[in-house]
Amino acid sequence: MRQAPFPEAGVRRLRRVGRVLLRLAFSAGLLALLLWWLKPDAVFAALGPLSPGWVLPALALGVPQVFVSAWRWRLTAACLGLALPLGVAFREYYLASFLNQVLPGGVGGDLTRAWRHAGAVDGGRAPWHAVLIERASGQLALLLVGGAALALSPALRVGMVDAIAALPLPSGVWALGGLAVGLLAFRRLRPALAVLWRDARLALFARTVLPLQLLGSLALVASYIAVYFCCARAIGIGRPAAELLPLIPPVLLAMAIPLSVAGWGVREGAAALVWLLAGLPPAEGVAISVVYGVVVLVSSLPGAAVLLAGGAGHRRGAQPS
Repeated sequence: MRQAPFPEAGVRRLRRVGRVLLRLAFSAGLLALLLWWLKPDAVFAALGPLSPGWVLPALALGVPQVFVSAWRWRLTAACLGLALPLGVAFREYYLASFLNQVLPGGVGGDLTRAWRHAGAVDGGRAPWHAVLIERASGQLALLLVGGAALALSPALRVGMVDAIAALPLPSGVWALGGLAVGLLAFRRLRPALAVLWRDARLALFARTVLPLQLLGSLALVASYIAVYFCCARAIGIGRPAAELLPLIPPVLLAMAIPLSVAGWGVREGAAALVWLLAGLPPAEGVAISVVYGVVVLVSSLPGAAVLLAGGAGHRRGAQPS
């Protein structure tokens, strides 16, 4: 008698589908909540007609962004003793950028390029660490820029201080609980984290490497801010650059939270909050964020060509020459 398929595979598949649906629902729920709070008319009024003279530069910046990202990934991999030709890294990064836009969580593309690189080289955990460290380099630069932006925006700084002071006591209890959970997780993952830290010292914090990492990452952060600024100008937001630019890094930082699809919902919620704290109309921040999300999606479409060409069907494409 033929046996039924092993049920664990089906359970794992259902869990994956459930996680995908949960993130889709999270993005849709946040967007719906924002529209209910701000009223759709206010957001649509802030959108205004798009100016091609600002949209085209925003789209054009996507190409150097991917090139610098690929260079940073190649540098990180080389520090860990892994071969990764720049052309291959450029193609794989475009594919990863597209997958990050269409897969829930915003990290599916990064996992894909790490998996493809791991299948092309015999590096153990190193290909996975290279991707993780490369992304950490970008977040480090974004934190530095975010701190500088906070210092340059008195309105946002005062608004954040007032908001933190107004938080109820349970919020602090939740924060302490989260810290305790994080410490427990650290104890359980300590051996793996020790290996990751060893690789990070080689590929990120080494004296000869850190300046290059920061140079590439700061250039990328500047380009992200420039794209966001172009999106604001594209819908007719004419606020002075000194007032607008410091508001962008906190919104970009929120996109690193892997709870939604390509940052949708989280990014718009962060923009509404940042604009509100700065004493500006939240609908304006949401409108800019929506345009930014569309521009980033369109900029990643060359990665879809890699996918259609069979780039995601096998890992041989990452084989170094």
